[in-house]
Amino acid sequence: MRFTITREKLQEGLAAVTPAVPNKTTLPVLANLLVQTTEKGIRISGTDLDIAVSTEVTADVEAMGAITIPARKLSEIARELPPSPVRISSTGDQRITLECGRSKFKLLGLPKSEFPSFPAVQFDKAVRVPSGDLQKLIGHTAFAASTEESRPILNGVLWELRTDAMRMVATNGHRLAKMEVPVKAGQKADLIIPPKALEQIRRLFPAEEELEVAQGENHLGFRSPFTSVYTRLIEGPYPGYEQVIPKDNDKYAIVDRAALVSALRRMSVVASDQTHRIRLSFNAGMLKFSVSTPDLGEAQDELPIRYEGDPLDIGFNAAYLLEILRYLPTDEVRMTFRAPERASTIEPEGWNDAAKYLCLLMPLRLVD
Repeated sequence: MRFTITREKLQEGLAAVTPAVPNKTTLPVLANLLVQTTEKGIRISGTDLDIAVSTEVTADVEAMGAITIPARKLSEIARELPPSPVRISSTGDQRITLECGRSKFKLLGLPKSEFPSFPAVQFDKAVRVPSGDLQKLIGHTAFAASTEESRPILNGVLWELRTDAMRMVATNGHRLAKMEVPVKAGQKADLIIPPKALEQIRRLFPAEEELEVAQGENHLGFRSPFTSVYTRLIEGPYPGYEQVIPKDNDKYAIVDRAALVSALRRMSVVASDQTHRIRLSFNAGMLKFSVSTPDLGEAQDELPIRYEGDPLDIGFNAAYLLEILRYLPTDEVRMTFRAPERASTIEPEGWNDAAKYLCLLMPLRLVD
């Protein structure tokens, strides 16, 4: 194998693929990138066996071939190279030579035969999805997925494809985020995807591209003209989330998002490190905050709001509420309530967008 590539193109390809390489692995070849020559240049691939990323960059190929090269070392070398063409060649299936300007490096690789094959995903039955819509769904929901091992199904994000819309839902049992965008998906599917894979998709595919999405036996593939991402799906039925979203909340508040975030941050300073519990008291025209933590202290604050309904005292985990507010796209938010022990919904107020976005937060029991 022998090819010449610009330093910029090499760096571009490595930046796309290297994040898929695991930091620690018991299988040495997983610490390597597979570099293969193609008709137009080279294809660089990396995997941790759960997620695989592959991208093609232009290069002048003199001799065809393939080899695996240590990912971290190749990235570190590429970062320090002078702005000159880079010549990479391999002798046998383990020795790689890299030359750029007056610099010359020799690295030990591993044979291509040791690199895991990518999942069998048939793109001839692919669904076409606008990358921008996918980015929007991921960016507003993936944060709410669980990070605890006790319920693996909640570690994933549910992606519902319908004939005229697609939805993403994520929850950890205490908070939930759901977004829907109108799109001509053309088929029905329910897929549970690890957030780590969705982050790669969000990072790699520009918003203006259209992606091909295809399903294998237990994998999902995303493909643009030059880049592919494959991910293992999480198996099992996702909990029925619709039944926990309240339909009968009869009280609502319209609150300035930035002011609410500021007040919650101030109150959080003296909230419990374990529960982050803050009391919110909603009255006509005013929202009062109060925190009392034994052995630490107490705090109060208040904020003018628009509120409809009977007065209500409710407790929330401030960390969860702040996280939800960070992803809401409008200056004002609408919060709805039924009772202190019932779920509250939080939505963007006055959002002029085709997408529908709703977050849900379970309250904490107030201790008087």
